[in-house]
Amino acid sequence: MWRAFILFLTVLVQLIRAVCKSRDELVLENLALRQQVAALNLGRRKPKLHDADRAFWVALRRSWPRWASRLVVVKPETVVDWQRRRFRRYWTKISKRRGRPGRPRVDAEIRDLISRMVRENHWGAPRILGELQKFGLVVSETTVSRYLRRLRERNPDPDVVRRWVAFLRNHKAAIAGMDFFTVPTATMNVLYGFFVVHHDRRHILHFNATYHPTAQWVIQQLREAFPFEAAPRHLIFDRDSIFCPAVVECVTALGMEPNRTAYRSPWQNPLAERWVGTLRRELLDHVVVLSQRHLVELVNSFLRYYHEDRCHLGLERDTPDRRPVTPRPSPHAKIVALPRVGGLHHRYVWREAA
Repeated sequence: MWRAFILFLTVLVQLIRAVCKSRDELVLENLALRQQVAALNLGRRKPKLHDADRAFWVALRRSWPRWASRLVVVKPETVVDWQRRRFRRYWTKISKRRGRPGRPRVDAEIRDLISRMVRENHWGAPRILGELQKFGLVVSETTVSRYLRRLRERNPDPDVVRRWVAFLRNHKAAIAGMDFFTVPTATMNVLYGFFVVHHDRRHILHFNATYHPTAQWVIQQLREAFPFEAAPRHLIFDRDSIFCPAVVECVTALGMEPNRTAYRSPWQNPLAERWVGTLRRELLDHVVVLSQRHLVELVNSFLRYYHEDRCHLGLERDTPDRRPVTPRPSPHAKIVALPRVGGLHHRYVWREAA
């Protein structure tokens, strides 16, 4: 119902623009202002917006680039937050229908005791389980092992960290990493974004998205990412079930050595995890994704900014495509801003004064 309503509003706004080509900006501005006046006329000191109002602004944001300039009753960031909260409520409601899944939570006293035994003795799960049973505490060995893994993720072995840092530093020119990330959409679906990042200059070699990732789809993405024998020597990826033996065989056939990270150890593929965090903070947290095509367009626009304009601390404040230093061409030149990613970011360049 909600999905169809947003789609209807989007089509309606696009139809208005098509009918009133010569006056579409004026018509949409009038429509936006009238909608807000209707909300303010409810007589409340603070206007209360309903789901229909929120759906109107989500649809208008997609169809009219200047929507934020006429938004008065709320901030533009609030429109993005509406979709994020609605997505959480939607899936929370579905989860409550199915009851509380999973195993019952272990008492905090037992968790603290497991952490203390690991810290003081460096024991494994069987030995800790034996000690807990001597106190009459009922817990399974699987549960103890699960909490041990979480403790080791928070406090990894320093020797292992040093070995991985040395490995990455000495082989970064021959290493690439691949991974997935999820993106909720306005239609309550989940998109899976797939990317391949080269460790040398943090260059994103390939990106695509799908609603239904499969092993064959991943294999096709790898072929597109590494054409004409351009593959590096090593490819790092996690133990996701989609990276099945068929994917590993494809990686080997492309001339790369597959390197799987340890179980539940995302820090072993650091640049891939870092890029996902950068993408969320600088793009996905500020937009409402409507479809697969919309996500691909947004990320491709961000990648052009990421490669050509954005300075990286890890690259000595340079860009992956090596942005040149441009000195001031003349005493009258001024620095101007060029919008990137729909105005979310900017690149600054010298321009001669008019």
